[in-house]
Amino acid sequence: MKRFFRILLIGFSVPALAACSQTESDANTLSVSELTEREDAILSTASDKSFVFDFNIDDAYKEVSVWIEKYEAGKLVDDRLAHLTTEVKQSGSIVFTLSEDVNENNNSFHIGVGTEGNLTSIDVPDTDLNDSEGMASVWGSIPEQAALDNGEVVVANISYSSDENGIRSLTTDFYEDAAGHMHELEQYDVVYLLKAAFSK
Repeated sequence: MKRFFRILLIGFSVPALAACSQTESDANTLSVSELTEREDAILSTASDKSFVFDFNIDDAYKEVSVWIEKYEAGKLVDDRLAHLTTEVKQSGSIVFTLSEDVNENNNSFHIGVGTEGNLTSIDVPDTDLNDSEGMASVWGSIPEQAALDNGEVVVANISYSSDENGIRSLTTDFYEDAAGHMHELEQYDVVYLLKAAFSK
């Protein structure tokens, strides 16, 4: 699986980098990638949930850190479930996927950063799960584009709830001001937040 995932990331990063051309309006931004049907099919085959983002930055930025935070009933229980820091150039892609194994009660997260033909990736399991098999899940990401000049950005979430009354997604306001909307996480049994921060 790890080998297949690395091949998958390389396949995504090369075309994405070719398609990324920085303009004044998208400088220092992170946005949801527009994937082809083929790319969607590959991701669906290789993972249960997936996200792909493109970034465009100026020369002042040198590194990106990407990590997962885990919350239970709104409380932070792991601030670095997975953490990856790598050098970046002007444009590139971030890929985040989750593979669920309900039989083993195990989630495996995969994060990859591709920039100028280089790829850095990490695979991390979360074996400390509640009974996720009996829970409903919802996932989402930044609506369109996020500015990178304000420090860390919440770019995606995967959330689980055992509430019999249903489950709803995080609001758009959460992505715009996560610190001011952390109370939204209390409605879920488990939440994984993918965060990114670019540094100069």
